[in-house]
Amino acid sequence: MSRRATPALLASALFAAGLVGCSSDTGTTNRPAAPVEPPTVSTPTPRVPAGIAPEKTFAVGVRELKLKRDGTRPLPVTVWYPAAGEAGGGPVRSADAARGKFPVVMFSHGLNGRPADYATLLTRWAAAGFVVAAPTFPHTARGGDGNVLDVLNQPADVSYALTQVLALDAKAGDPLRGRLAADRVAAAGHSAGGVTTIGLFTAGRDERLDAGVVFAGTALGVGTAFAGAAAPQLFVHGEADEVVEYAAGRAAYDKVPWPKAMLSLPKGDHGRALLSDGAALRVVSDTTVEFLRWSLYGDEAAKRRIPTDATRSDIATLDNRL
Repeated sequence: MSRRATPALLASALFAAGLVGCSSDTGTTNRPAAPVEPPTVSTPTPRVPAGIAPEKTFAVGVRELKLKRDGTRPLPVTVWYPAAGEAGGGPVRSADAARGKFPVVMFSHGLNGRPADYATLLTRWAAAGFVVAAPTFPHTARGGDGNVLDVLNQPADVSYALTQVLALDAKAGDPLRGRLAADRVAAAGHSAGGVTTIGLFTAGRDERLDAGVVFAGTALGVGTAFAGAAAPQLFVHGEADEVVEYAAGRAAYDKVPWPKAMLSLPKGDHGRALLSDGAALRVVSDTTVEFLRWSLYGDEAAKRRIPTDATRSDIATLDNRL
């Protein structure tokens, strides 16, 4: 993975992102002088074939995987998944999986965070018909040593964890045996996890990924040399972000050569809306669910619903190039 960014520059830009929720919705909006026009060349067609996403809401199960990459990097993974039983209520530990084959979404937390911090959003994804797997990174999670430069190792962590999660589909006796759509996979992440996610499509491209969702992310350290098969991207960024400037997220978004959209929250900070229920989270949740339904299930009706969900209640605006 590229390490061309200087350690001091990377650290100064990312260290403050350890405040996963961040503190306010006020700040100076940083916009580029003018939006970058879409590429004039035609973008390649996403590779997920057309289909229909589940219409029902599922109950949600949760479990933990104890993984370790290279014998030196512990990577416990929290997995939320569609479960059998009546929808509603909180996730049930080790519940039986629902019937069906479900796409997989790998989620990366921010600095000084943990997967559980994002449970409100991630359980909604699981209830909509996705298996969500979220590693706890060894150095950047809350309780780690806070080594911000280890973010550059995290795309490889996610790829390793993805391999282990997908292996459960063929593992005798595992509750997720036969339940994973291994050919329909996305990556998502917030802040430093957004950097990790961008890295999975650039310097550390994982060709198994069909789509990406970047919350308050920047390309610092991982670059914008997006590579491989077309993988639609959805960027979500607060215009009053006090940690990762809106302009930095927009600059990374502008470099994406594939179908893409950017959900901008004019009053949004660095991501507090992701951590607890509220009007902003509902807009973000509904928009990301429809994006995942389209990009992983191939559901064109979901794609058509994205603009309506994104602009509901005037909480956000959408630059739609999907």
